[in-house]
Amino acid sequence: MESTEVVRQYWSSVWSRDWHAVGLTLAEDVEVFWPVTREIIRGRENMVAVNREHPNGWSIDVLNVYDAGDVVVSEVQVPQEDVGIFRVVSFWTVAGGVITSGREYWTRYGGEEGRDWRLKYASVGDLAP
Repeated sequence: MESTEVVRQYWSSVWSRDWHAVGLTLAEDVEVFWPVTREIIRGRENMVAVNREHPNGWSIDVLNVYDAGDVVVSEVQVPQEDVGIFRVVSFWTVAGGVITSGREYWTRYGGEEGRDWRLKYASVGDLAP
């Protein structure tokens, strides 16, 4: 399976809450870093558990998956009831048909105001993914 398909399968399995299938996309010793919160998730069991234990009320929309050579980049939107919409940019390393490591940037979509000094250069809006 191509690396981009492994990443697409990962997100599809998370969305369908098929925890066994999620585990099949991850190396046993996978390591995923979330720089925004400085959390490091080590091991397949922990990565599956983080996804499984997340409070319900969310869905996943895969916006883009890019083959960047040694890395696969995915951009995902995660609407969650009573919280808002998260955007996630992930950098995945895939080897041997499984995800071996990742770095994910989770942020709330529109959750931060632009800086005043940029108002004359930028507008606020949405672009199609």
